[in-house]
Amino acid sequence: MKKVKVVSIILCCLLCLPMLMFTGCVDNSKSSADYLRLHIRANSNSEIDQSVKYKVRDNVVEYLTPKVASVKDKCELVDLLNSELINIQMVANKTLQENGMNYISTASIRREYFPTRTYNDVTLESDFYDALIIELGSGEGDNWWCVVYPPLCFVGNSGINTQTFKYKSKIMEIINKFFGR
Repeated sequence: MKKVKVVSIILCCLLCLPMLMFTGCVDNSKSSADYLRLHIRANSNSEIDQSVKYKVRDNVVEYLTPKVASVKDKCELVDLLNSELINIQMVANKTLQENGMNYISTASIRREYFPTRTYNDVTLESDFYDALIIELGSGEGDNWWCVVYPPLCFVGNSGINTQTFKYKSKIMEIINKFFGR
């Protein structure tokens, strides 16, 4: 009986091998080096600081969307973002000023440790990731974050401590809107 099972498994594998040769094997796994995250860290967890964080997010994403729409790889994106850091800070600072905040932002690209997160069927394991970090004031409040490259973003429903998330690519929505799709 065991011999029949082993022979069946071997035959099945041999029959599947030609199909794999014609269709090719695709490795969809990615390492932390393949991703670039965006983190916008609020000054504090006060209602006003959390609210302005989302306004900064909207304005920064709107500013960057036409610039990142044609980026072909992560390396190109990092170069672009490095050249735009001052402008990103200016967009964030203008938003902070328009909303009566008495602090400014800092923007940098750096490698930091992040916990495991799952986006639909993609799990980003805890590891060190490259990220565009925008700190508002002290940057000690809860943050909003997404994956800019490849574009996999999420936003929480309402409230800071919500357990339910609506998964979507905010960046792709804006790109599609920009190009009228």
